[in-house]
Amino acid sequence: MDQAVSGAIRAEKPRQGWAGLWNISFGFFGIQIGFALQNANMSRVFQSLGSAIDDLPALWIAAPLTGLLVQPVVGHLSDRTWLGRLGRRRPYFLGGALLATLALLVMPESSGLLMAALLLWMLDASLNVSMEPFRAFVGDMLRKDQHTAGYAVQTAFIGVGAVVGSLFPYVLDHLGVSNVAAPGGIPDTVRFSFWAGGAALLAAVLWTVLSTREYAPHELAAFDGEDPFHAPTAEALAARSPLGGLAWIAAGAAVALGVWAWHLEKEVYLLGGLLAGYGLAVIAAILLARAGRSASMLAGIVGDFAGMPPIMKRLAFVQFFSWSALFIMWINTTPVVAQYHFGSADPASAAYQQAGNWVGVLFSVYNGVAAVAALALLPWLARRIGKARTHALCLTFGALGFALFLVLRDPHLLVLAEIGIGIAWASILAMPYAILASSLPQAKLGIYMGLFNVFVVLPQLLVATVMGSIMKAFFPHEPIWTMAFAAATLLVAAVAALRIKAPAD
Repeated sequence: MDQAVSGAIRAEKPRQGWAGLWNISFGFFGIQIGFALQNANMSRVFQSLGSAIDDLPALWIAAPLTGLLVQPVVGHLSDRTWLGRLGRRRPYFLGGALLATLALLVMPESSGLLMAALLLWMLDASLNVSMEPFRAFVGDMLRKDQHTAGYAVQTAFIGVGAVVGSLFPYVLDHLGVSNVAAPGGIPDTVRFSFWAGGAALLAAVLWTVLSTREYAPHELAAFDGEDPFHAPTAEALAARSPLGGLAWIAAGAAVALGVWAWHLEKEVYLLGGLLAGYGLAVIAAILLARAGRSASMLAGIVGDFAGMPPIMKRLAFVQFFSWSALFIMWINTTPVVAQYHFGSADPASAAYQQAGNWVGVLFSVYNGVAAVAALALLPWLARRIGKARTHALCLTFGALGFALFLVLRDPHLLVLAEIGIGIAWASILAMPYAILASSLPQAKLGIYMGLFNVFVVLPQLLVATVMGSIMKAFFPHEPIWTMAFAAATLLVAAVAALRIKAPAD
C-alpha cells in the first residue's frame, strides 16, 4: 500500500449510505426470526413431546448457559481471525447460520424429548455464534459518527424479525394449516414455521456475507493506529494473586449453602456453580499467565474481563438492570395479564388461553414500536441530547410502561404500556452498543462485545433462579408485583445511564 493510500485510509473509514447500513445488518433480521421461533415455540414442542410443565425451566436453562459460554469465546476468536475473502466476522455468522438452519429444519422431526433438547442446545449455540460477531461487525465497518445509525438499523431488523418469527404459526393457522397434532406429534403450523424460518435465516445472513467486504487487519490498524492482534491485558494476569479466584469459589459455596439451609428453589444452585466456576477459571488463567502462556484463550478472556475499560463497567451495570426487567416481563406477563386483566389464573380455562393470545399481540406491539423507534427516534434524540441521556430517557419510558400494568385493568389499554416498553427495548438493543463501539479499541471489539453480553445472560439466570424464591416468600399469589420489580430495575438503570460520558456522534 503506497503512502498516499495509507494516509487516506488513516483519515477515516468511508461513510456508508442507507444501502450499506442495510447490507451490514440485514443478516440480523434472519437471526432474530430464529430466536423468535425458538422463544415462542420450544415450550410447545417440549410439551407436545411429553415434557411436564415443571420440567420446562430445566430444559430452557440451556439457552442462557450456552450464550454465557459461547459469546466470549467467539468474540475472542473473531478478533484474531482473517480468512481472506471471507473476512474476519463473516466466517462466524455464516457458520452459525448454517448450523442454526440445520437445527430449525430437523427440530420438527424430533422423535423424542432428548432429541429436541439437544437440538435446542445446537440451535441456541448456533444463533449465539452468529449474533455476537454481528455486534462487532457494525463497529468494524462504520466510522464513529455512524455508530448510532448503524445500531439503530440493526435494532430495526431485530424488531421486524421478532414480529415475523412470532407471527409465522398464527398466519399459517389462518391460512388453513393444521394447528393440532396427534399425541406425541408437532402441529404442522409449527413444523412449517421452523422450515420457513430456517430458509429466511440462511437467506438473510447470506445477503450480508455476499454484499459486504470487511476491512483487512492492516486496514483496521491504519484506521485506528493499533496492532489488531495485540492483547496486553492477558499479560497483566501474571501479577495478580490467585486469592481473588478463591474468593469467587467461596462465594459460590456460600450461595449453595444458603440454598440448602433456607430451602430455596433448587435452580439457585446454578448461581453458586457459576460463581465457583468463574473462580476456577481465574486461578487457571493466572497460572497460565505465570507459565508464559498469556496468549492462551482462557488467559485472554479472563484478562480482558478483569481489565474492562471504565465506560464498559458502567454500561455493564446499566445493562444488567435493563435485562433483569426484560426477563421478568418475558416470564411473567402471561400470568399477570390472565389473572388481573382476564380474570383467571387457571391455565386450563378459556380466559387464560385468551390472555395468552393477547400477550402475543402485546409482544408484537413492543417489537414493532422498537423497530420504528430505532429508526425515527433514537438517532434524532442522540444528536440532540447525546447517547447516554437518550438511553436514560428511553429506559424511563420503559419503567412507566411496566408501572401501567399495576393501574390499568382494560387489557386493550395495555398497548400504551407496550409503547413505553418498546421504546426502552429499542434503546437497550442499540445505544449501549453504539456507545461501546465508539469507545473501545478496535482490536478488541469482538471480545469486549462478547463479554458485554455476559451482562445480558447473568440477569436471565438470576431472574430464573432467585425471582421465584422472592415471589414465593413475599407475594406467593400476586404476580403483578413482578411488574413493579421490573419498573424499579429500569429506573435504577436509567439513573446509572446518566453517569456515563459517551462520545458524541
